[in-house]
Amino acid sequence: MIYIGVTGWGDHDSLYENVSPRDKLKEYGAHFPIVEVDASFYAVQPTRNAEKWVKDTPEDFRFIVKAYQGMTGHQRGDIPFETKEEMFRAFKDSLSPYLKDDKLAMVLLQFPPWFDCTRDNVAYIRYCKEQLDDLPVALEFRHQSWYSPKFKDKTLEFMKDQGWIHSVCDEPQAGEGSIPRVVESTHEGATLIRFHGRNVYGWNRNGNGDEWREVRYLYRYNTAELQEWIPHIHKLHQESKDVYILFNNNSGGDAAHNAKMLIEMLELKFEGLAPKQLDLFQE
Repeated sequence: MIYIGVTGWGDHDSLYENVSPRDKLKEYGAHFPIVEVDASFYAVQPTRNAEKWVKDTPEDFRFIVKAYQGMTGHQRGDIPFETKEEMFRAFKDSLSPYLKDDKLAMVLLQFPPWFDCTRDNVAYIRYCKEQLDDLPVALEFRHQSWYSPKFKDKTLEFMKDQGWIHSVCDEPQAGEGSIPRVVESTHEGATLIRFHGRNVYGWNRNGNGDEWREVRYLYRYNTAELQEWIPHIHKLHQESKDVYILFNNNSGGDAAHNAKMLIEMLELKFEGLAPKQLDLFQE
């Protein structure tokens, strides 16, 4: 199947009208069958959070859980764990509610722009795979060296051999801290596509916290830009049983709009979505 959703569920105002923050995920599940959990990147989440999120979504709903930043080298300073092994164990334990209800699509490890293609970094990726055992795991790079002519084929072969799901990206081509579009599946079960927008100016802009993110992901795809992806999506679907597509271009509230555009363009009909709030008052 082809699944489409967005990253996070709290900031997509176009989906909600008179919906309390606590109930936004329930309403989100009326629009899309998948979502990326971003809170897990900033802190390993207590299981009570995942338990609520699982409960608030339909039976066939799936979560893509972003790996904690200490696992991928984004963490500034010391990690709040005694050892790396403890950190990975805590993260894995936090996934138990998703696994119990068969709602985990995959864990996404997105490495930072300074994580380049070196022997040590390849070894660390192997270590991450070992720590996460038999979980479905997706790998996303931000440094261009992984897909340079010298390393591209080796990178893809390594991912296939290790059992990594490829996170295929659409993002600005803005130097070594961005990656090209590489439309190749590395896992027969799944491929992930993430649309980050094409804001070249904002991609490499320095900044802190929300201000930096607000500029980087400010972009709305037009029809032609999404249309050029249609054959790529079909190709990846031929190579993988399931294709998961996430829109991350939400600085201006564009992600949900673009996701719905692509659903319509692909003529997708999702079964088992939650009832929309308005439907509850209609006969």
